[in-house]
Amino acid sequence: MPDNSNQSSDDGAEGAAGGVAAVDRAFAILAAFDGDRPSLPLAEISRRTGLYKSTILRLMVSLERAGFVRRLADGQFAVGHEPLRLAQLYQGAFNLRDALLPILETLSQESAETSSFYVAQGASRVVLLRVEPKRSVRVSIHEGDRFPIDAGASGKVLRAFGAAPDATLDNVREQYWAASVGERDPDTAAISAPVFSAGNVFVGALTLSGPADRFNAEQINRVRATVMNRAAQATAALGGPTERYQAAIRAVDRTPQDGKQGAVGG
Repeated sequence: MPDNSNQSSDDGAEGAAGGVAAVDRAFAILAAFDGDRPSLPLAEISRRTGLYKSTILRLMVSLERAGFVRRLADGQFAVGHEPLRLAQLYQGAFNLRDALLPILETLSQESAETSSFYVAQGASRVVLLRVEPKRSVRVSIHEGDRFPIDAGASGKVLRAFGAAPDATLDNVREQYWAASVGERDPDTAAISAPVFSAGNVFVGALTLSGPADRFNAEQINRVRATVMNRAAQATAALGGPTERYQAAIRAVDRTPQDGKQGAVGG
C-alpha cells in the first residue's frame, strides 16, 4: 500500500524544502516512468510515488494539458511529447548558437536583411537567435522576443513541422518554406524554412525578414533558394538529413511563384 503519511491535504502547499508540494508531486509522477515500464496504470503510479490515486488524477489533468503525460486507450498513462522538446532544448543549448549564428550572419550579409531563428513555446514563437544587417531601414527584433505562433512565416513553419502538425499547412510541409507579408506587422514581410537535427528531429525555423515595401514578393522569390540552402546548411551542421531540401530547391527553380504561396496558401 502507498505510504501517504506525508501527504498534504493542500496540493498547492509549500513543500518541506521550500518548493511547492504540487510541483514536487508532479515531478514524482514523471519520475515514476522508466525504460522498463514506459506506460503505467494508475495503481502502479500510486505504488511508485506513494501518492493517493485521487491526488495523481488531479495532477494528471495539468500534466496532460501541458503535454507532459498522455492517457492511452487502455487507460494507462505514458510520457507525453513535452519532455522531448525540453530535452532537445537542453541538448541544443550547447551547440545551436555556435552552429547557427555563422549561418545567420552569412544569410544576412547575402540578403542585406534580418536573419533569425525561431523556436516554438506554447502559443508563441520565440526569437532564439538573430542577426541584423548594417542598414538604417531594417526589421529590428531581439533575442527572446515573443510573437504569436499563428502569424508570420516562421509561425507557419513551426506549426507545420511541430509535434502536432497543423493540417492546414500541408503545402508548407511539401514545399519546405513559408512566406508572409504583413501578417504580424503590416510593414514587415518574411520567408522561413525548417531546420532539423539528427534523427530528422524538427528544431526550429530559419527566417529572413525585411520591410514589406523592399522585401516584396519579387524579392522573396529571389531569395527562396538561398534561404532553403542556408536551412539545409544549418540542418547539416546539427547532424540532420538534407536530401529533402535539394528536391524543394529544384522545385523552386522549376516553378517560380508569387512569394505569397506557403503563407496565404498555408
